[in-house]
Amino acid sequence: MNPMLRLCEDVFSNHGAMELSALPRMIFVVHGSVAIGDRILRDEEAFGGQGAIMLKAGSAGATVWRWELIIREADFGRPPPGSGLISHEKLAVMLATVPAGALLLRGDSVAFPPGGCAYLHRHQGPGIRCLIEGGIRIDTQVGNQVRSTSYGPGGAWYETGPDGVFAQAADRLTRFIRVMVLPRAYLGKSSVEYLNEADKAKPKSQSYKIFVDMPIPGIRE
Repeated sequence: MNPMLRLCEDVFSNHGAMELSALPRMIFVVHGSVAIGDRILRDEEAFGGQGAIMLKAGSAGATVWRWELIIREADFGRPPPGSGLISHEKLAVMLATVPAGALLLRGDSVAFPPGGCAYLHRHQGPGIRCLIEGGIRIDTQVGNQVRSTSYGPGGAWYETGPDGVFAQAADRLTRFIRVMVLPRAYLGKSSVEYLNEADKAKPKSQSYKIFVDMPIPGIRE
């Protein structure tokens, strides 16, 4: 059975709380604040870990995006216990392209200036992205066909890794948050591979901020 990568949105009322079982995950605070142990996360801060945790929202509540890598069948579709919150699944994908061997869970943000683009490229593993501001069009090459889809804030999409992708940002600042499952050899290294030789030397408009670069056990040894 293939593992699943899942993105959920959790909206907490004032002092709402949620208990999460042990899974490789990244928590990203869209707005508000949450406590995880003795750490307080505020707007656009992130947490990565693999153990069981309790999230408690602050006095103004919070909205968080929660990426989780699910390997055991017992964890599929099981809602987390909590109070004072509304959760919904934005996107969940069974991963058929997870690399073999030791792995890495990477969570980062990718930002574009108005009209910026990411030339045709691929990554070394699968991942889920979610747009936090601006607008973007994603052109995905699957065999000889190209599929184009546009997203606004809150829109989520999946990239397999091996399939080529071209990204065109809108005429305003654009940024998305993503989590990818990569070979551990890419710890601290870029996972992008440009597919057209002419694009490799061109200036790149996108910029990156890594939140989580976390070694995790391999799934396909």
